[in-house]
Amino acid sequence: MPRHPQRFDEVQAQAEQLGLRVSRRSAWPGSPADHQAALQADLWLGDSLGEMALYYGLGDVALLGGSFAPLGGQNLIEAAACGCPVIMGPHTFNFAEAAELAQAEGAAQRVADMPEAVQAALVLVNDPPALAQAVACGLAFAARNRGATDRTLEALRAYL
Repeated sequence: MPRHPQRFDEVQAQAEQLGLRVSRRSAWPGSPADHQAALQADLWLGDSLGEMALYYGLGDVALLGGSFAPLGGQNLIEAAACGCPVIMGPHTFNFAEAAELAQAEGAAQRVADMPEAVQAALVLVNDPPALAQAVACGLAFAARNRGATDRTLEALRAYL
């Protein structure tokens, strides 16, 4: 699911060029035929906003797409909080501390590239005890890292 709406059509076109049948989330509230198309799709394209928790909750593993190119990564705590283990690439500079802590605590795995990420995800989903352990580590990691807004407000209170 691309995080930027301007990429929805591009991602759909790329998937279809690979021969995948695509169903867009925005079409799901439609007719029964739309629902049938969604069930038969090879790929569900999350072309909606504000539903990342839904997508992470439905997923078995999150491949942190923005970490496989020098884009800086994405917020991996969001996925961990939804019980979705994270596989991340080498580029996590926007979330460096969180990425390092998550990796050290078993809440995320770092790999070199997307093919290695897909392989790591397949290994994880085919090993139920390892998947359950990764989910537990992610949930614990997210719980330990909650409350940043409250801590920030408390630190600012002295200046207000």
